[in-house]
Amino acid sequence: MDFRIIAAARPSIAYARDGVKFFEDRLRPLGKVELRYVKAGSSEDVSARLLEASEGCLRIAMDERGENWTTRQLEKHVREWQMRGDIKHVAFLIGAADGHTPALRAACDHVLCLGKHTMQHELALVVLLEQIYRIHTLLAGSPYHRD
Repeated sequence: MDFRIIAAARPSIAYARDGVKFFEDRLRPLGKVELRYVKAGSSEDVSARLLEASEGCLRIAMDERGENWTTRQLEKHVREWQMRGDIKHVAFLIGAADGHTPALRAACDHVLCLGKHTMQHELALVVLLEQIYRIHTLLAGSPYHRD
């Protein structure tokens, strides 16, 4: 099973570019995580591009309206998806500044938030990469400092 993060536009802010590169480098030896970017635009256009790019994946919309899973809850879901055997790709969808359309959220298997506060989409990308890195380390058997 691989992870895909599909986001609206490449990060343009320096801290986000640096954070993305930092976690891409850390994730490389741990497992397959692919970053894809779709062209920015209106919420409707970006949502359509995200849905098209995530065809055939278990879809997770990153949205402030979603459930707020803990790291351990996300790990539990990932382990369950791995055990199912029918899930080959998990796609995390990050929209542009205007967020996702209701149609995109309805088409997703899960809608998750990274916190109940509003978060810039470039920062959300870095935070999501950190969580995926943390999940990969847990799956590899590394200790979790919260246990």
